[in-house]
Amino acid sequence: MMAGLTRKLGIDLGTTNTVFAEGRQILLQEPTAVAVAIEEEKMVEWGQAAKDMEGRVPESLEVKHPLQHGVIAEYDITETLLHYLTRKICGPMRVFLPKMMITVPYGVTSVEGRAVHEAGIGAGSREVYLIPQLLAAALGVDLPISSPSGNMVISLGGGVNQVGVISLNGIVAAESDRTGGIVLDDAIVAYTRKRFGVVIGQPTAEQLKIKIGAAIPQDQQLSMEVQGQDQVTSLPRPIVLTTDDIVEALQEPLMDIVKLAKKVLEKTPPELISDIIDRGAAMCGGGSMLRGIDKFLTKSLSIPVYTVDNPLTCTAEGAAKGFELIESMKRSIIQG
Repeated sequence: MMAGLTRKLGIDLGTTNTVFAEGRQILLQEPTAVAVAIEEEKMVEWGQAAKDMEGRVPESLEVKHPLQHGVIAEYDITETLLHYLTRKICGPMRVFLPKMMITVPYGVTSVEGRAVHEAGIGAGSREVYLIPQLLAAALGVDLPISSPSGNMVISLGGGVNQVGVISLNGIVAAESDRTGGIVLDDAIVAYTRKRFGVVIGQPTAEQLKIKIGAAIPQDQQLSMEVQGQDQVTSLPRPIVLTTDDIVEALQEPLMDIVKLAKKVLEKTPPELISDIIDRGAAMCGGGSMLRGIDKFLTKSLSIPVYTVDNPLTCTAEGAAKGFELIESMKRSIIQG
């Protein structure tokens, strides 16, 4: 009876977004951001509401991102946020505590992994399992990872980029780079300062990336006016950027993704490379939404790269699916 009533939550705890899934259903998808009242050390807002406050709060409040580069940077805030989200989904828990399958980046240290496990227990979970994000993403897009064939996953998150080749329910070769989409935003900020002499904030850079950005030149040239601060006078100054500006700004961080993928391909057995050439590489995460990045990577890596249908939620969906495969994936799923 008790096992039947225990909820099994797949959680993609990301630098930029947190997603909760159960079965194939997405229960919650919100930015990993909290607004904290500094004196009381109390969370006053979370998720999208907290993110919308960024750069606009009085001195008494601070907007924090408790995860940095895919790992917990502020433990107490992460635990409080997880506890709040779990209660929101499950209601006040008294008898049937949920089980959690939480994703962690490839290359996470034992200390970083333990922090995630303890945050899950502190948030009210009965059992916490940790699953590598690359494996969870592969499960979430139904790649045939239990077979002896090569499956390549490129995960472009907000705080970490990861590339891996998976076969027989395990990671054969992988690399991670703790940069992610935030570095793309930083590149736009640096470009705007250098080219126009105007300083813009990270949220503005992110909007430019989303609304007019691309990885390669586009037939349809979009433009957007933003307000920045003149470097010389410190006064507000509007500037107009085009898609080509963003393409130019992003070339260096995009080449870092190519280098990361090439490192993984160099370590991959030739038999699995031929599978990847036939099947292509599955790309997910917020970075995969950048226009033309599939074509950019396909050309740069000489293998077909495609964006999956559910790039923002597949990792959480795969984590939820991981509960069915704990026995067959026991070498890859860690129970703390």
